[in-house]
Amino acid sequence: MSVDPRRLRIAVLNRVFAPTGGGAERYSIALVEQLAQRHEIHVFAQQIDHHLPGVNYHMMSSPLSRPRWINLLWYAVTTWWVTRGRFDIVHSHENTWHGHVQTVHVLPLKYNLFQARSGWRRALRWLKVATSPRLLAYLLLERYRFAPAPRKAVVVTSPTLQVLVGQTYPSSVVSLISPGVNLPEAAMERQAARAELALPTRGFLLAFVANDYQKKGLSTLLEALKSLPTDVELAVVGNPSQLEKFQRKAQLMGLDGRVHFLGQLRDVSPLYRAADLLVHPTTEDTFAMVVLEAMAHGLPVVVSDARYCGIAGLLSKGVNAMILSCPTDAAELSAVLTRLLEDASLRQALSVSAREFAQQRAWPSIAVEQERMYFDLMDRPA
Repeated sequence: MSVDPRRLRIAVLNRVFAPTGGGAERYSIALVEQLAQRHEIHVFAQQIDHHLPGVNYHMMSSPLSRPRWINLLWYAVTTWWVTRGRFDIVHSHENTWHGHVQTVHVLPLKYNLFQARSGWRRALRWLKVATSPRLLAYLLLERYRFAPAPRKAVVVTSPTLQVLVGQTYPSSVVSLISPGVNLPEAAMERQAARAELALPTRGFLLAFVANDYQKKGLSTLLEALKSLPTDVELAVVGNPSQLEKFQRKAQLMGLDGRVHFLGQLRDVSPLYRAADLLVHPTTEDTFAMVVLEAMAHGLPVVVSDARYCGIAGLLSKGVNAMILSCPTDAAELSAVLTRLLEDASLRQALSVSAREFAQQRAWPSIAVEQERMYFDLMDRPA
Protein backbone atom coordinates (compact mmCIF):
# COMPACT_ATOMS: atom_id res chain seq x y z
CA MET A 1 0.00 0.00 0.00
CA SER A 2 1.23 3.53 -0.77
CA VAL A 3 1.48 5.77 2.30
CA ASP A 4 0.76 9.51 2.27
CA PRO A 5 3.93 11.26 3.50
CA ARG A 6 2.12 14.05 5.39
CA ARG A 7 2.66 14.11 9.15
CA LEU A 8 -0.51 14.75 11.13
CA ARG A 9 -1.17 16.04 14.62
CA ILE A 10 -3.78 13.63 16.01
CA ALA A 11 -5.76 13.66 19.27
CA VAL A 12 -7.08 10.30 20.53
CA LEU A 13 -9.98 10.28 23.00
CA ASN A 14 -10.43 7.22 25.18
CA ARG A 15 -11.30 7.53 28.87
CA VAL A 16 -9.43 4.34 29.82
CA PHE A 17 -6.17 3.92 27.91
CA ALA A 18 -4.97 0.60 29.30
CA PRO A 19 -4.54 -2.87 27.76
CA THR A 20 -6.65 -4.47 30.51
CA GLY A 21 -9.65 -2.26 29.73
CA GLY A 22 -11.25 -4.36 27.00
CA GLY A 23 -11.52 -4.69 23.23
CA ALA A 24 -12.19 -1.01 22.54
CA GLU A 25 -9.17 0.00 24.58
CA ARG A 26 -6.88 -2.54 22.91
CA TYR A 27 -8.14 -1.35 19.50
CA SER A 28 -7.31 2.26 20.39
CA ILE A 29 -3.90 1.37 21.82
CA ALA A 30 -2.91 -0.73 18.81
CA LEU A 31 -3.82 2.08 16.40
CA VAL A 32 -1.82 4.58 18.46
CA GLU A 33 1.22 2.29 18.45
CA GLN A 34 1.08 2.04 14.66
CA LEU A 35 0.24 5.67 13.87
CA ALA A 36 2.85 7.06 16.29
CA GLN A 37 5.51 5.76 13.92
CA ARG A 38 4.49 8.44 11.37
CA HIS A 39 2.43 11.06 13.20
CA GLU A 40 2.34 13.22 16.32
CA ILE A 41 -0.10 11.49 18.67
CA HIS A 42 -1.74 12.97 21.77
CA VAL A 43 -3.83 10.70 24.04
CA PHE A 44 -6.47 12.26 26.30
CA ALA A 45 -7.63 9.83 29.00
CA GLN A 46 -8.75 9.66 32.63
CA GLN A 47 -6.85 6.42 33.26
CA ILE A 48 -3.54 5.72 31.57
CA ASP A 49 -1.53 2.54 31.79
CA HIS A 50 0.50 2.70 28.60
CA HIS A 51 3.79 4.35 27.79
CA LEU A 52 5.27 4.54 24.31
CA PRO A 53 8.17 6.90 23.49
CA GLY A 54 6.98 9.69 21.23
CA VAL A 55 3.33 9.57 22.33
CA ASN A 56 2.05 12.56 24.33
CA TYR A 57 -0.23 11.55 27.22
CA HIS A 58 -2.68 14.01 28.79
CA MET A 59 -4.37 12.98 32.04
CA MET A 60 -7.90 14.37 32.10
CA SER A 61 -9.56 15.18 35.39
CA SER A 62 -12.38 13.06 36.80
CA PRO A 63 -13.94 14.93 39.73
CA LEU A 64 -16.95 12.58 39.77
CA SER A 65 -16.30 9.03 38.56
CA ARG A 66 -19.86 8.17 39.57
CA PRO A 67 -22.44 8.46 38.22
CA ARG A 68 -20.84 7.46 34.94
CA TRP A 69 -23.06 9.66 32.75
CA ILE A 70 -21.92 12.81 34.57
CA ASN A 71 -18.31 11.71 34.21
CA LEU A 72 -18.85 11.15 30.49
CA LEU A 73 -20.36 14.63 30.08
CA TRP A 74 -17.40 16.11 31.97
CA TYR A 75 -14.94 14.19 29.80
CA ALA A 76 -16.73 15.22 26.59
CA VAL A 77 -16.73 18.91 27.52
CA THR A 78 -13.15 19.04 28.81
CA THR A 79 -11.70 17.17 25.83
CA TRP A 80 -13.61 19.45 23.45
CA TRP A 81 -12.16 22.49 25.24
CA VAL A 82 -8.53 21.33 25.13
CA THR A 83 -8.56 19.92 21.57
CA ARG A 84 -10.71 22.46 19.66
CA GLY A 85 -8.84 23.86 16.66
CA ARG A 86 -5.51 22.45 17.77
CA PHE A 87 -5.33 19.16 15.88
CA ASP A 88 -5.56 18.00 12.27
CA ILE A 89 -7.66 15.03 13.41
CA VAL A 90 -9.55 14.30 16.62
CA HIS A 91 -10.32 10.58 16.84
CA SER A 92 -12.86 9.63 19.52
CA HIS A 93 -13.55 6.15 20.84
CA GLU A 94 -16.07 7.58 23.32
CA ASN A 95 -19.68 8.77 23.07
CA THR A 96 -18.80 12.44 22.45
CA TRP A 97 -20.31 14.97 20.06
CA HIS A 98 -16.95 16.23 18.81
CA GLY A 99 -14.28 14.43 16.81
CA HIS A 100 -13.53 14.08 13.11
CA VAL A 101 -13.53 10.28 13.45
CA GLN A 102 -15.97 8.48 15.73
CA THR A 103 -15.11 4.81 16.16
CA VAL A 104 -18.12 2.96 17.57
CA HIS A 105 -17.39 -0.25 19.47
CA VAL A 106 -20.82 -1.00 20.99
CA LEU A 107 -24.45 -1.16 19.96
CA PRO A 108 -26.17 2.25 19.99
CA LEU A 109 -28.20 2.89 23.13
CA LYS A 110 -31.14 3.90 20.95
CA TYR A 111 -31.07 0.46 19.33
CA ASN A 112 -30.96 -1.30 22.70
CA LEU A 113 -33.85 0.78 24.03
CA PHE A 114 -36.23 0.63 21.09
CA GLN A 115 -35.42 -2.41 18.95
CA ALA A 116 -38.49 -4.57 18.21
CA ARG A 117 -40.72 -2.30 20.32
CA SER A 118 -43.81 -0.57 18.98
CA GLY A 119 -47.09 0.84 20.23
CA TRP A 120 -47.44 1.17 23.99
CA ARG A 121 -44.17 -0.67 24.63
CA ARG A 122 -42.30 1.98 22.64
CA ALA A 123 -44.25 4.74 24.40
CA LEU A 124 -43.23 3.31 27.77
CA ARG A 125 -39.59 3.37 26.69
CA TRP A 126 -39.88 7.05 25.73
CA LEU A 127 -41.45 7.72 29.13
CA LYS A 128 -38.50 5.97 30.77
CA VAL A 129 -36.09 8.14 28.76
CA ALA A 130 -37.98 11.35 29.56
CA THR A 131 -37.73 10.68 33.30
CA SER A 132 -34.06 9.66 33.29
CA PRO A 133 -31.34 12.35 33.10
CA ARG A 134 -28.84 9.53 32.50
CA LEU A 135 -30.62 8.18 29.41
CA LEU A 136 -31.33 11.67 28.10
CA ALA A 137 -27.63 12.58 28.36
CA TYR A 138 -26.46 9.39 26.66
CA LEU A 139 -29.02 9.64 23.84
CA LEU A 140 -28.29 13.31 23.21
CA LEU A 141 -24.56 12.66 22.97
CA GLU A 142 -25.22 9.67 20.74
CA ARG A 143 -27.49 11.66 18.43
CA TYR A 144 -24.80 14.27 17.82
CA ARG A 145 -22.15 11.59 17.56
CA PHE A 146 -23.92 10.02 14.58
CA ALA A 147 -25.07 13.31 13.01
CA PRO A 148 -23.53 13.83 9.53
CA ALA A 149 -20.97 16.61 9.05
CA PRO A 150 -18.66 17.54 6.13
CA ARG A 151 -15.42 16.60 7.87
CA LYS A 152 -16.61 13.69 9.94
CA ALA A 153 -16.56 9.90 9.65
CA VAL A 154 -18.35 7.27 11.72
CA VAL A 155 -16.46 3.97 11.88
CA VAL A 156 -17.76 0.63 13.14
CA THR A 157 -15.81 -2.53 13.84
CA SER A 158 -17.92 -5.29 12.27
CA PRO A 159 -20.38 -5.85 9.40
CA THR A 160 -23.13 -6.71 11.90
CA LEU A 161 -22.66 -3.44 13.77
CA GLN A 162 -22.59 -1.54 10.47
CA VAL A 163 -26.05 -2.85 9.60
CA LEU A 164 -27.53 -2.13 13.03
CA VAL A 165 -26.11 1.39 13.22
CA GLY A 166 -27.46 2.08 9.72
CA GLN A 167 -30.92 0.95 10.82
CA THR A 168 -30.80 3.06 13.98
CA TYR A 169 -29.36 6.24 12.47
CA PRO A 170 -30.23 6.08 8.73
CA SER A 171 -28.82 9.55 7.96
CA SER A 172 -25.36 8.61 9.24
CA VAL A 173 -22.73 7.44 6.74
CA VAL A 174 -21.00 4.49 8.39
CA SER A 175 -17.64 3.00 7.37
CA LEU A 176 -16.21 -0.36 8.40
CA ILE A 177 -12.68 -0.73 9.75
CA SER A 178 -12.48 -3.98 11.68
CA PRO A 179 -9.81 -4.49 14.35
CA GLY A 180 -6.40 -5.84 13.46
CA VAL A 181 -4.05 -8.08 15.38
CA ASN A 182 -0.40 -8.13 16.40
CA LEU A 183 1.04 -11.28 14.88
CA PRO A 184 2.98 -13.24 17.50
CA GLU A 185 6.68 -13.86 17.19
CA ALA A 186 8.17 -17.27 17.85
CA ALA A 187 5.64 -19.16 19.94
CA MET A 188 6.41 -20.17 23.52
CA GLU A 189 6.33 -23.92 23.99
CA ARG A 190 2.94 -24.99 25.35
CA GLN A 191 4.22 -26.67 28.48
CA ALA A 192 6.38 -23.67 29.33
CA ALA A 193 3.40 -21.34 28.89
CA ARG A 194 1.27 -23.48 31.19
CA ALA A 195 4.02 -23.54 33.80
CA GLU A 196 4.31 -19.73 33.62
CA LEU A 197 0.57 -19.42 34.40
CA ALA A 198 0.62 -22.21 37.04
CA LEU A 199 -1.74 -24.32 34.93
CA PRO A 200 -1.75 -28.15 34.67
CA THR A 201 0.89 -29.27 32.20
CA ARG A 202 -1.18 -32.26 31.07
CA GLY A 203 -4.67 -32.61 29.67
CA PHE A 204 -6.75 -30.55 27.27
CA LEU A 205 -7.07 -26.85 28.12
CA LEU A 206 -9.89 -24.54 27.04
CA ALA A 207 -9.40 -20.77 27.20
CA PHE A 208 -12.08 -18.18 27.99
CA VAL A 209 -11.21 -14.46 27.90
CA ALA A 210 -13.75 -11.75 28.80
CA ASN A 211 -14.38 -8.91 31.20
CA ASP A 212 -18.11 -9.65 31.47
CA TYR A 213 -18.26 -13.38 32.27
CA GLN A 214 -22.06 -13.51 32.17
CA LYS A 215 -22.62 -11.73 28.86
CA LYS A 216 -19.75 -13.58 27.16
CA GLY A 217 -21.19 -17.00 28.01
CA LEU A 218 -19.18 -18.46 30.88
CA SER A 219 -22.32 -20.02 32.44
CA THR A 220 -23.01 -21.96 29.23
CA LEU A 221 -19.37 -23.02 29.00
CA LEU A 222 -19.41 -24.36 32.57
CA GLU A 223 -22.54 -26.37 31.79
CA ALA A 224 -20.86 -27.82 28.71
CA LEU A 225 -17.68 -28.58 30.63
CA LYS A 226 -19.60 -30.86 33.01
CA SER A 227 -20.27 -33.31 30.18
CA LEU A 228 -16.67 -33.40 28.93
CA PRO A 229 -13.95 -35.81 30.13
CA THR A 230 -12.40 -34.91 33.46
CA ASP A 231 -8.99 -34.23 31.92
CA VAL A 232 -10.50 -31.25 30.04
CA GLU A 233 -9.88 -28.07 32.06
CA LEU A 234 -10.70 -24.41 31.64
CA ALA A 235 -8.66 -21.23 32.19
CA VAL A 236 -10.65 -18.01 32.68
CA VAL A 237 -9.03 -14.60 32.16
CA GLY A 238 -10.63 -11.19 32.59
CA ASN A 239 -11.93 -8.60 35.03
CA PRO A 240 -12.24 -10.36 38.41
CA SER A 241 -15.35 -8.38 39.50
CA GLN A 242 -17.56 -11.44 38.80
CA LEU A 243 -14.98 -13.95 39.95
CA GLU A 244 -16.51 -14.95 43.31
CA LYS A 245 -19.93 -15.57 41.75
CA PHE A 246 -18.52 -17.89 39.12
CA GLN A 247 -16.14 -19.60 41.51
CA ARG A 248 -19.16 -20.56 43.62
CA LYS A 249 -21.01 -21.70 40.51
CA ALA A 250 -18.08 -23.90 39.46
CA GLN A 251 -17.90 -25.40 42.94
CA LEU A 252 -21.63 -26.17 42.99
CA MET A 253 -21.21 -27.91 39.63
CA GLY A 254 -18.32 -29.98 40.95
CA LEU A 255 -15.88 -28.22 38.59
CA ASP A 256 -13.78 -26.19 41.01
CA GLY A 257 -10.69 -28.34 40.45
CA ARG A 258 -11.04 -28.06 36.67
CA VAL A 259 -11.63 -24.30 36.34
CA HIS A 260 -8.69 -21.92 36.87
CA PHE A 261 -9.53 -18.22 37.36
CA LEU A 262 -6.44 -16.19 36.46
CA GLY A 263 -7.91 -12.69 36.82
CA GLN A 264 -6.69 -9.92 34.53
CA LEU A 265 -3.52 -10.44 32.52
CA ARG A 266 -1.73 -7.45 31.04
CA ASP A 267 -0.53 -9.79 28.29
CA VAL A 268 -2.90 -12.61 27.33
CA SER A 269 -0.43 -14.19 24.90
CA PRO A 270 0.84 -16.81 27.37
CA LEU A 271 -2.71 -18.12 27.74
CA TYR A 272 -3.17 -18.42 23.98
CA ARG A 273 0.07 -20.39 23.85
CA ALA A 274 -0.93 -22.58 26.78
CA ALA A 275 -4.44 -23.47 25.56
CA ASP A 276 -5.67 -26.00 23.02
CA LEU A 277 -8.62 -23.89 21.87
CA LEU A 278 -10.56 -20.72 22.67
CA VAL A 279 -14.27 -20.84 23.51
CA HIS A 280 -16.31 -17.64 23.13
CA PRO A 281 -20.07 -18.37 23.41
CA THR A 282 -20.94 -14.68 23.75
CA THR A 283 -24.50 -13.37 23.71
CA GLU A 284 -23.39 -9.86 22.70
CA ASP A 285 -20.11 -8.81 21.13
CA THR A 286 -19.81 -6.24 18.36
CA PHE A 287 -16.51 -7.79 17.23
CA ALA A 288 -14.57 -9.90 19.81
CA MET A 289 -10.89 -9.07 19.48
CA VAL A 290 -10.00 -12.00 21.73
CA VAL A 291 -11.12 -14.36 18.97
CA LEU A 292 -8.85 -12.71 16.41
CA GLU A 293 -5.94 -12.67 18.88
CA ALA A 294 -6.38 -16.38 19.58
CA MET A 295 -6.52 -17.13 15.85
CA ALA A 296 -3.23 -15.26 15.35
CA HIS A 297 -1.68 -17.78 17.77
CA GLY A 298 -3.12 -20.65 15.74
CA LEU A 299 -5.79 -21.60 18.25
CA PRO A 300 -8.95 -23.25 16.93
CA VAL A 301 -11.88 -21.08 18.07
CA VAL A 302 -15.51 -21.75 18.95
CA VAL A 303 -17.62 -18.61 18.64
CA SER A 304 -21.27 -17.50 18.49
CA ASP A 305 -22.69 -16.69 15.07
CA ALA A 306 -22.93 -13.19 13.58
CA ARG A 307 -26.20 -12.38 15.36
CA TYR A 308 -24.28 -12.37 18.62
CA CYS A 309 -20.64 -11.84 17.67
CA GLY A 310 -19.43 -9.46 14.98
CA ILE A 311 -16.27 -11.31 13.91
CA ALA A 312 -18.36 -14.36 12.99
CA GLY A 313 -19.63 -12.38 9.99
CA LEU A 314 -16.10 -12.59 8.59
CA LEU A 315 -15.52 -16.27 9.42
CA SER A 316 -16.41 -19.48 7.57
CA LYS A 317 -18.08 -22.21 9.62
CA GLY A 318 -15.96 -25.35 9.83
CA VAL A 319 -13.18 -23.75 7.78
CA ASN A 320 -11.48 -21.28 10.10
CA ALA A 321 -13.83 -21.48 13.10
CA MET A 322 -16.55 -23.53 14.72
CA ILE A 323 -19.67 -21.35 14.92
CA LEU A 324 -22.54 -21.80 17.37
CA SER A 325 -26.11 -21.13 16.28
CA CYS A 326 -27.29 -20.61 19.88
CA PRO A 327 -24.67 -19.44 22.43
CA THR A 328 -26.88 -20.34 25.41
CA ASP A 329 -27.36 -23.97 24.29
CA ALA A 330 -24.94 -25.95 26.45
CA ALA A 331 -25.77 -29.17 24.59
CA GLU A 332 -24.76 -27.66 21.24
CA LEU A 333 -21.55 -26.29 22.73
CA SER A 334 -20.76 -29.64 24.36
CA ALA A 335 -21.26 -31.44 21.03
CA VAL A 336 -18.93 -29.03 19.22
CA LEU A 337 -16.25 -29.34 21.90
CA THR A 338 -16.54 -33.13 21.91
CA ARG A 339 -16.03 -33.21 18.16
CA LEU A 340 -12.92 -31.07 18.47
CA LEU A 341 -11.56 -33.20 21.29
CA GLU A 342 -11.96 -36.36 19.23
CA ASP A 343 -10.77 -35.01 15.86
CA ALA A 344 -7.14 -33.89 15.92
CA SER A 345 -7.07 -33.41 12.13
CA LEU A 346 -9.98 -30.96 12.37
CA ARG A 347 -8.18 -29.01 15.09
CA GLN A 348 -5.06 -28.85 12.94
CA ALA A 349 -7.00 -27.67 9.87
CA LEU A 350 -8.73 -24.97 11.92
CA SER A 351 -5.40 -23.90 13.37
CA VAL A 352 -3.81 -23.42 9.94
CA SER A 353 -6.83 -21.54 8.58
CA ALA A 354 -7.03 -19.38 11.71
CA ARG A 355 -3.44 -18.21 11.25
CA GLU A 356 -4.08 -17.42 7.59
CA PHE A 357 -7.17 -15.40 8.50
CA ALA A 358 -5.30 -13.40 11.15
CA GLN A 359 -2.30 -12.73 8.89
CA GLN A 360 -4.59 -10.84 6.50
CA ARG A 361 -5.59 -8.51 9.36
CA ALA A 362 -2.29 -7.39 10.84
CA TRP A 363 -2.41 -3.98 12.51
CA PRO A 364 -0.02 -2.21 10.09
CA SER A 365 -2.45 -2.66 7.19
CA ILE A 366 -5.42 -1.63 9.36
CA ALA A 367 -3.54 1.50 10.43
CA VAL A 368 -2.92 2.46 6.79
CA GLU A 369 -6.65 2.08 6.12
CA GLN A 370 -7.43 4.38 9.06
CA GLU A 371 -4.75 6.82 7.93
CA ARG A 372 -6.31 7.10 4.49
CA MET A 373 -9.59 8.10 6.12
CA TYR A 374 -7.79 10.87 8.01
CA PHE A 375 -6.31 12.30 4.82
CA ASP A 376 -9.64 12.03 3.00
CA LEU A 377 -11.32 14.05 5.77
CA MET A 378 -8.58 16.68 5.72
CA ASP A 379 -8.86 17.10 1.96
CA ARG A 380 -12.62 17.68 2.05
CA PRO A 381 -13.87 21.27 1.90
CA ALA A 382 -14.99 22.64 5.26
